[in-house]
Order: sequence, then C-alpha cells, then structure tokens
Amino acid sequence: MPATRPTSTTLVGRHVRLEPLTADHLGDLFAAGGRDEEVWRWQGGPAPRSEAELAEKLDAVLEAAERGEYVPFAVVHRADGRAVGWTCYLDIDADDERLEIGWTWYGRAYWRTAVNTEAKLLLLTHAFDDLGMGRVQLKTDHLNQRSQAAIARLGARREGVLRRHRRRPDGTWRDSVYFSLLADEWPEAKARLAARL
Repeated sequence: MPATRPTSTTLVGRHVRLEPLTADHLGDLFAAGGRDEEVWRWQGGPAPRSEAELAEKLDAVLEAAERGEYVPFAVVHRADGRAVGWTCYLDIDADDERLEIGWTWYGRAYWRTAVNTEAKLLLLTHAFDDLGMGRVQLKTDHLNQRSQAAIARLGARREGVLRRHRRRPDGTWRDSVYFSLLADEWPEAKARLAARL
C-alpha cells in the first residue's frame, strides 16, 4: 500500500508549532530574518530588503503549494507565538513512498537552538509514522557546511553529490549534497533526536 500524500496540517511540539504557511506570517518572518544576508546566503537570492521583497518569495512558495508541488509550514516559536522561519515538504511521490524536506530557513537568533531539531523531528515523525514514507531526503549546497552538519546531526546519511546541479543567483554553479533517512533507520534517529530535546 503506497504512502499517503501530505496535506496542510499543524504539527505541535514543546518548542515549535508547524502550521500551514500563509501571507499572514509575513510580518513575523521579515522581523525574524529579513535583511540578514547570512540567513539568505544559501536560499537562492539576496536577502529581502523589505516586506514586499520577502512577500515575493513567500508568494512563490504558496503558488508552488497551490500547484501541489510543496506543502509549506510556518515555523512558530511557541514561547512568543511568532513565526521565525519556514520549511516545506517537496518532491513528493506517494507511490514511491518518498519526499524531501527543504526550502528551510530560520532567523539567525534561532540557529543552534531547539527550533531546527524539533521542527525536523515533527516533520520526520509525520512523514514516517503518519504518512508511511519509506524515504525522506534533504539536500544543500556543497559549500554550506553549517547545513550539512545540521542534517548529519539528524541521523541522515550522506548519499552523494550532484555536480553542477543548480545555478546560483551570482552565476556560479552549485553542487548539491544529498542526504537521506530511510524508514528502517527512523526509530534509532527518532530516539536520538528526542533525547537531544
């Protein structure tokens, strides 16, 4: 029996709540990470200098969701109720029991906190335990060492590199490093992530 395709839903943890991303999150998101070049360095373009520029990026994500390509979530920090970033399910194939977690960013104040660990724990738990996925993949720029380390800490295995995979906004070429976690690896990874929280 194939996996179930994800739909918009809310996933709640102790530190974060993942809720369907909407235009209503724009103000919080800009306050969390707008204008910060380091936040946007690996996100496919310069940092948005205004809410209107961030709205263009947000609209693109929401349009992809309308086409069924993404299931986007606002990452809400429960302590203050503000959206501090977003993340998505994408490259979804329920017949082949796989999806990707990606297009993820958080405001810099939330790096190396419980936010990413718990957001990924919620997304992975939903993908494997609720939707029946057999594989979850993540990818990042080969130069983004911080992201690669964060993905490895999730328990995902580095699979390889797609060379000259994507053109960056500055015209240079990105190699993409792929990681994955399989359903039979998930129980051990889940226990480790839960212990880290």
